[in-house]
Amino acid sequence: MALQQGLHQHQKQAQRLAMTQTLQQSIQILQYNVEELQDFLNQKALENPLIDVSTSREDLPIDSRPRASTQSSDENYMNQIPDDTHQSLFEYLLDQIHLTLRDTPLRNLVLFLLEYIDQDGYLEISTEDAMEKTGSNKVDVIDAVTLIQQLDPPGVGAKDLQESLLLQAEDDDWAPENAITILKDNFNELANKKWTLIAKQQGMTLAEIQDAFDYIRTLTPNPGARFSDEGPQYIFPDLIVENDAGKLTVRMSRSAKPSVHFQQHYFQKMLQRKDEKVTRYVKDKKKEFDWISRSLEQRESTILRVGKVLVEHQQDFFLEKTKELRPFLLQDVALKLGLHESTISRAVNGKYLQTRFGTFELKSFFSSAVAKTDASPEGLSVDTVKQLLQKFIHEEDKQKPLSDAKIVKQLAARKIEVSRRTVAKYRESLNIPSSSARKRYEAN
Repeated sequence: MALQQGLHQHQKQAQRLAMTQTLQQSIQILQYNVEELQDFLNQKALENPLIDVSTSREDLPIDSRPRASTQSSDENYMNQIPDDTHQSLFEYLLDQIHLTLRDTPLRNLVLFLLEYIDQDGYLEISTEDAMEKTGSNKVDVIDAVTLIQQLDPPGVGAKDLQESLLLQAEDDDWAPENAITILKDNFNELANKKWTLIAKQQGMTLAEIQDAFDYIRTLTPNPGARFSDEGPQYIFPDLIVENDAGKLTVRMSRSAKPSVHFQQHYFQKMLQRKDEKVTRYVKDKKKEFDWISRSLEQRESTILRVGKVLVEHQQDFFLEKTKELRPFLLQDVALKLGLHESTISRAVNGKYLQTRFGTFELKSFFSSAVAKTDASPEGLSVDTVKQLLQKFIHEEDKQKPLSDAKIVKQLAARKIEVSRRTVAKYRESLNIPSSSARKRYEAN
């Protein structure tokens, strides 16, 4: 059978969305939070001589506003100057070494080991590797490690969590002797809640082990954490909700509305040069300004519309009639506003809403319905069920904590039907341990 080949022409119609660079950047502008938007506009102002950016100074980030004071304005101004005396953990330890140790070969070994202290305060080099790299003997390396472990903060220079906690307890004159004993001999059993085994081995009561455990929980797993270079994290609210005698209004915050001005005088001056390249350049820059201006207006309009829908739907929450949120999904807002669900997602991600009783991320107002009840025919939100779960656990008998199955029964008594697996998932999301891990042994 002969193989025949031929060329055929077919016409096919397909519809595609071409994501132009301008469209991509418009979407990105919607996704920016206040700080990211300001950085983006400042960068554009550097690249485009026709753009001038200004931001209102009236709105300060949450938790950074200076407190009222009887000091003069000059003194208040000085209080706002950042403190540049912050030390890293490395610098803090280095200062102690220079102040307490003489210039000897052992101090040089301590300085070598200091390079292997991580930001949490742990020593990241073994005794054997330190011996190999420095040519020192084992006794000298161990002595150098011991000197580091005697420095502040307590627990620094440990090779693992057990040693760090033990160092902290041994440095504390008020530490229970039982806690030190358990950390030395039964750390794994304590972590796995094998308290009966510890009691048998150490001749302790369960109540004594409970006291030791409570003390150990006050110790820090990261002794170097307070020297972290991360500064305070501030939140810039995008929306502000105001309650005027029960009437709720939503507005954009000033910090979320940066003003972008067009340098008209400079634009006209460049056009007068009658240079084709210059004319084309400034016209392109004007187009960029027009696009940024439109994108900012669209961003503000979208976020404000979404905020108004959220406040309307969760009205009882904002009027402080109840702290429970009604079930609400991104697609509910999308249908109401005639926008795509992905647009709503970008509009709420990383955006914050300020009220007189706190500041909340917009996406925290979305929650799916878990179960319908007579009192709540539209269904209870996940957050509401989680609040009930926390309440049950807070009120439980600590010597006989509630299992997930018992919590399911308590929810069922309120006509809230959820599975044991769902309860376990919610409990884990709240960082609440299992019933066996929550059990306490109190002295009679």
